[in-house]
Amino acid sequence: MQTVHDPAISSYYVNDELYRNLVESFADWQREELAIAAPELRDRFRALLEREARLLDELRFDEWLAMYAPECIYWVPGTPEGGDPRREIAVSFDDRRRMEDRIYRLRTGYAWSQAPKSRTVRMISNVEVFATSESAVRMVRSNFLISEFRVDGTRFLSGWCGHRFVERAGRWEIQVRQVNLIDCDRNLRNPSIVL
Repeated sequence: MQTVHDPAISSYYVNDELYRNLVESFADWQREELAIAAPELRDRFRALLEREARLLDELRFDEWLAMYAPECIYWVPGTPEGGDPRREIAVSFDDRRRMEDRIYRLRTGYAWSQAPKSRTVRMISNVEVFATSESAVRMVRSNFLISEFRVDGTRFLSGWCGHRFVERAGRWEIQVRQVNLIDCDRNLRNPSIVL
């Protein structure tokens, strides 16, 4: 008998409360007075972001997904300001179930948009850590550049990410990843790779 609250099976946590929390927590978090200057903390989160990038480049999706909280959101806004995912277009707005679906589809060999698979290199920079009202939650901002090679050439995707990390049992998990592409409102030409 399956449990009702299995995020891999049901999107039970994607509700009005989640959307309100997303809009609130991603609206005004990059304030100087909330920045954490401690180098050891920045290095800790920088290492997590670099590991996430490496796992994606190496197509190690199970290990990548293990970095996420069970109830998580992967959000690529389709508007430069991010805004409210209930009212604005998103390139991607995935919960845990949808993230697992994408990974499964990539493995089947029938994801034609990834046949042959893209080869990528991700660069992460300008990592900043911000405090929140909760001691077990941190917001992390970073810039990224993705070089993607396909048979028809190489393209570059760039922008910045906002990660919401939650500490559970001494481990920092990604609860929300917001990928803000600088050209999100233009033709992205097959954004099938995991950004």
